[in-house]
Amino acid sequence: MAQKENFLKPIYSQFTWGFLFILSGLVLLNSCKEDKVKNIPDVSNIVVDLEVGRFEKDLFTLDTNQVSEMLPFLEERYPEFFKPVFLGKILPPLQDPAVFSLFVRTKQVRQLFDTCSIVFSDFDQKTIPEFKKAFQFYKYHFPERKIPRLVTYLSEYTLGNFTLEEDMLGLGLDFFLGPNYTRYNPSFFPQYIQRSMTKEHLVSKSMYTLVKSIAGEASGDRLIDQMIHNGKILYILDQLLPYTPDRIKLEYSQAQVEWCEANEKEIWAYFLKEDLLYSTRRKDIRKLIDHSPNSPGMPEEAPGRTANWLAWQMIKSYMNKYPATTLEELLLMDDAQKMMEKSKYKPQR
Repeated sequence: MAQKENFLKPIYSQFTWGFLFILSGLVLLNSCKEDKVKNIPDVSNIVVDLEVGRFEKDLFTLDTNQVSEMLPFLEERYPEFFKPVFLGKILPPLQDPAVFSLFVRTKQVRQLFDTCSIVFSDFDQKTIPEFKKAFQFYKYHFPERKIPRLVTYLSEYTLGNFTLEEDMLGLGLDFFLGPNYTRYNPSFFPQYIQRSMTKEHLVSKSMYTLVKSIAGEASGDRLIDQMIHNGKILYILDQLLPYTPDRIKLEYSQAQVEWCEANEKEIWAYFLKEDLLYSTRRKDIRKLIDHSPNSPGMPEEAPGRTANWLAWQMIKSYMNKYPATTLEELLLMDDAQKMMEKSKYKPQR
């Protein structure tokens, strides 16, 4: 885009403390209406039997003098994870018991375990209830689907969240130690990635991984195919985490969320002007749908993946017009062009 000035700039105002006090009262009042506004269903009576395995705890509480004897214990307790994933993908050179024992004893690895233990000291009291609430919504919208077993682990920054079909959801705790964690190498984890490597993002990023897994692949290589597919994932994630801030679900800063909201019309106009919707050129669309510090052709305030954000608005418009559509049905819809047209999407600003 040649002229960046077509985009609005976010406008920030200074408020008096008195106004903020009044505003906070209004927020509390309006929060009582939030469930109705967002059509949030009551899931309080849905029972979720959530199985959680703490692999890293079982691993690092082993008697390091008897590691080879304890390997069968880990294999029996984590049959789907220990050999296929931990030994087979995370630490493939360490399948020899002697080398594996050395890994467990390594000072740097044990320090990482200690850090994870401190950061997630309230995992049972805070994080598990957050997952249970998310899976109550999951069971409401996907009553026939299984609730996967959760398995926490650390991989020394090798593997983050992953799924094994719908049987297991892996949670790599060492990917959520905070943006100021000194051992995150900025060459591998730039600032815009580290922003979401926090404890606050764990549940959202994990549920996103699960939704992405059940959603499968996009139906085509055009930008419209990719963005509508990603927009559906964001819409479903929003239904599973209706009380989670958008900045967490989007992995944006709050300023970036506000920028997108303030410039929705301009983003849409840019895509149309540049004929991007039907482009299959990876270099043209990559930063618009994948993690990136920015969106090419837009002002520097614009975050990456603006196409996904825009598609999320399209899916909202579609679901508002066809409210009887279930999330299972939404997953099966693979005609991006048709969905865009039927959404009657029109930017609000």
